[in-house]
Order: sequence, then structure tokens, then C-alpha cells
Amino acid sequence: MVFQCLLAVIWTCIGSSYGQQYYDSTSCHSSTTSPGTRYTCTSPNDSCQTFLVYRANQDFTTISDVAYLFGIVLNPDDHQQLLNMNNVTSSLQILEIGREVIVPIQCSCLDEFFQANITYIAPTNTSFDRVACGVFEGLVKSVTLLQENKSRRTNLSDVKGGTKLIVPVKCACPDSISGAGFDYLVTYPFISGDDTEKVSEKFKIPVEDIWRANNLSFNPTVFANTTILVPLTNEPSINFSYRDSEPPSPGFLPTQLVEKSTKNLKLKKLYISGSVVGVFLLAATLVACALYVRAVKKFKAERGKNHCSIHEGSVTSRSSPPISGPATTRTSTNSCLSPDLLAGIKYTLGEYNIDELTNATCSFREENKVSDKVYKGCVDNAEVLIKKIRFEDTRQVIDVHSRINHVNIVKLQGVCYGEDDITGSYLVFEYPSNGTLRDCLSNASVVSLKWHKRTQIAFDIATGLHYLHFCTIPPYTHMNINSKNIFLTAKWRAKLAVFGAKVGMGTTRDIGSIGSLGGWIAPEHLVHGSVSEKVDIFAFGVVLLELISGKEHVDGNFLRDSMTFLGGGGNEGGCFEQLKDFIDPCLMEDYPLAEALCLAVLAKACIEDDVLHRPSMDDIIKVLARMV
Repeated sequence: MVFQCLLAVIWTCIGSSYGQQYYDSTSCHSSTTSPGTRYTCTSPNDSCQTFLVYRANQDFTTISDVAYLFGIVLNPDDHQQLLNMNNVTSSLQILEIGREVIVPIQCSCLDEFFQANITYIAPTNTSFDRVACGVFEGLVKSVTLLQENKSRRTNLSDVKGGTKLIVPVKCACPDSISGAGFDYLVTYPFISGDDTEKVSEKFKIPVEDIWRANNLSFNPTVFANTTILVPLTNEPSINFSYRDSEPPSPGFLPTQLVEKSTKNLKLKKLYISGSVVGVFLLAATLVACALYVRAVKKFKAERGKNHCSIHEGSVTSRSSPPISGPATTRTSTNSCLSPDLLAGIKYTLGEYNIDELTNATCSFREENKVSDKVYKGCVDNAEVLIKKIRFEDTRQVIDVHSRINHVNIVKLQGVCYGEDDITGSYLVFEYPSNGTLRDCLSNASVVSLKWHKRTQIAFDIATGLHYLHFCTIPPYTHMNINSKNIFLTAKWRAKLAVFGAKVGMGTTRDIGSIGSLGGWIAPEHLVHGSVSEKVDIFAFGVVLLELISGKEHVDGNFLRDSMTFLGGGGNEGGCFEQLKDFIDPCLMEDYPLAEALCLAVLAKACIEDDVLHRPSMDDIIKVLARMV
């Protein structure tokens, strides 16, 4: 360990004396400038032909599209060279989303910084942040784009017909310091899951060359939506066959929670073989059961001829027609397979009809409404939640719930199929008896929600989110965490409601966003539509503030403004006094002040604008586990 630390220090010293350009670890969305935000130059006459890496996306799907974005006009020879460099046969060939494209650019030294100026016509309803970090995938920081076009307003949504922008794309030319022995410095944007080792394998160069050229320490940590310079002695050639994992969509910050390993091929084959054998054995068992049931029925029928007084009871459980994906029939009571085995074979649901649900909710009266299109009702003497949903989304929701099963997630019990989206379908969920967290916090008469129960609720919510983020295949993000979507059981334990299902961007899936998100929207989701676990963490931070204060988050600023004392923004009184003023008065000061401060600091970290500054769900659980 001591040797590694010493090696790291030595490597840092070597890198500092050798490299001129720096790596900027701050996010593309950050409003701060750091060394490496722009690559510096020493001579105004410096200019070179170099390259950058861009990734195909839904707006730029071909080499021709990418060339147009960067204003590249190629003669026939250069055109063929570009195709060869990117290992494609036609400039109109549709590329896989996330596929890397090598782009030639002319890099020049302007005002002490290297840059390749690209002209871009920004459409209406956009911003500098979306252009820099979305369209140009972090090849320029939004603060740099704003500085270069400082005569423009930050929000361009009110500009008719689009606005002509100059985009100073990051680039650099080799010199005697930063590029000694190299002919090219290729600008490479990191995405989630990238690191310098992977970049070195893609370009087939020693990773130490990358560290030196970027003034990086030994084995550095790098972040998505940042750039690095790749030093090369020849024109770039990417190893396109190299795939560590499926590439996430550019412009977003997904998290690869469950990696797909390519190294366990033998184990995978073994699983497949075992599955095939298991299917045959299961089929044989079912055939045997069918023959057994048939024999029993025949025996009973013959016996009934002689004993007419014998009456067989009937099974009254509801059943639904088979659909693709998870089965939706309740387990029959005369099955010869054990309930545990059947639970592993089929995901069981009850089927309800619209008359039952209408009666259960008193014709969907307003007083039975819990939230948007969600009603409380009573079916078979048990309280349930009934959610109206589009007919076309029904199977997808069932598929999601067939993959998740956790004590802190509200369970799906049944479905009422509609004929189309006009009539709609209905989902029937369990109803935790104490209702929503918001109702409990708003009801001053609820004296049972003491401090220790609030910390337990926070821990339950974090545990449910951790399960969705890390323990499901594929991993899911909720995307609709708020106090109205969290329910409390009779023992004041929290359950997350997953009322919707929609495939999200990147490597995670959005499972809770059908309906309004209210005021719990993370900045990156609002601006870019990003779907990642960090969006859930932002919303979790808002819920923590509600647990502490008892107040409802009705807009994007109310609770954050209330927390200014943690950032040194308070003008009167000490930190603890201001915290006491912020805490829910219903607690009547019956709480550990140190725990309250710790929870407030955690909440503030969760609602940071910069996703890189938000804690992970692992870190959150470690903090909360000390309080419960």
C-alpha cells in the first residue's frame, strides 16, 4: 500500500513536469472553469489538422450527418479516407446508437486557447447547456459556449427561427511539452463506464502516454461528460470490435448497474443446458400431473353415480386470459405442484371486471381519489389501490412487476383489462393502511410519526430504491419519487408505489413516470431528459427535506431556499437555531439534534445540481443505517 502511494506521488510529479494540458473533472453542465476546461496554447500562429471522437445518436445517425454537424466538406479522396478511418462503406450507412465516429477538424490557437470553431444553428426552445452537453456531447463545456457567445442570452427559447452560434470545440496541437513524440492529440469525450485503460485499448496505445499528455496522476478517476486528449503518432484508428459493455446513449448519465460479462461463456452454456434439462423435467412433471388429475376426476365421476349426495366444491379464484410475457392466472387449488414451485414458474395476478372496481370506488368518486388517476377502494373486504392506465401499457407494467418483489415496494395484485385506450385498463395494488406519506405529514393529528419512525421511513425508501437500482435485471430507475407516491403500512414502514412502466434511456429503465412528476424533477432530467439513478437520488433528497420539516414541496425553490443555512446563507442565528426553526414543529423538539443535522446535510447533498456531487444510494444507506 505504501509502495502504491509512493508510486502515485512520483507519477504525479513526472506528469506535472511533462504535461501542459490538464484534465478537467467537472461536469459539462458546470458553470465553473478549471484547468482543462479549455486547452491552452502559447503561440497565436499554432494550428494543426487533428481529430475528435463523436458518438452517433438519434439525431446524427450517419457519417454524412456527423460531417454536416461539424461543417466538414470533403473532396472525393478525403471522403473515402474518412470512410476507411471509421470502417464503413458508405457515408449514408446507419450507425448503431453510441457508435464512435472519428471526425477530422482544423484546430487553431485563438486568445490563448486551442479551439475548432463550428457554426451551429440552434433551434428554438433550447439552451447553451443543451447544445454543449447534448448536441456536442461535452466536446465543449456550456460555460465556454456561453462565454464565446456572450452577446446571446442563456435561454434561447424566445428566439424565432433559431440562432447562429459559434461552438468552440475543444482540441489541441502537439508541442514540445504536451505532445513530445506525438503527431496528433485526439479529443475524446468520456461516457459512463469509461476509463483511461479502456481508451488505451481502443486506440492501442500505452495508458501511460494518455496520463502524461493530460497531466494525470497514476491510475486516475475520470467522469462522464468530460474530455481527454489521446496522443497518437499516426492518424487515429479505433478498435471498433472492442466492447466492454453496451454503449449508453450519448448526452445522458446512465449508470451500468448490472454488467454483462463476456468472460463467463462456459458458465452461460452450463446455465442454458441446465435450463433445457429443467424444462424437459418440468414438462414431464406437468404431463404426469395432468394424467393424475384426469384419473382423480374419472374416479370421482364414477363414484358420483353411486353417491349422488357427494358435492364437490368449486374453485372461485379469478383467472385472466393468457398473455405474452408473465402469466396472469391465479394458482388453482387442485394443482399437484407446490405453491412455492408455481411462484417460481408463473407470476400470478387476479383479473377483475369494471363493475367490481366501480363498486369498490363508489363510481370513482373524488373523495376516493389518492392522486392522479389513483383511487382507494375495497375489494373482497380488503382495501386496495386502483390505478387507471393506458391499455397499451398494461402488459409492460405487468412485466415490470413480475421482475420486482420487495418488502418496500407496493405489490400488484390484479388487473382489469380494457378494450382500448378510450376505456383504459386498471391495475389493482395492495393498499398500505396508513395511506400516503404526504397525508401523514400534513395531518397534524397524526402524533405517531415520531422522529425514529421518520428515519425508519427514510431508510425504507432508500432500501427500495437500492433494490431497483442494483438488484434487478435489468436495473430500473423509478423517476417519480415523491411523498404522494410513498405509502405507509400499519407499522409505519414505507413502500414505494410503482404505478407506471416505460423503457428509459441508457442502461436503466424508467418504471414510474406515467403521470405528472410534480416538483421533484432533477435539473438534468428537466433539461436533457436524462434517466439515471441520480434523478431518483435528487427526488429522495426532496422527500428527506419533507420528512424533516413536515412541509410540502410545492415548487422547485421553496425547500431549497429553506436550507440556505447549511450553505452558509443564513443571516441570523447559528446553524443549530436555524435548523430548529426548519424542523417540523409537530415533533415538539423530541429528536436528536445531531441526527437532524446529519439528515439535513444528507438531503442537501442529494439535491445538488451537479450529479457528480450527489451521493450514491450505497452511501445514503450507510448513513441512514446508523439512525435506525
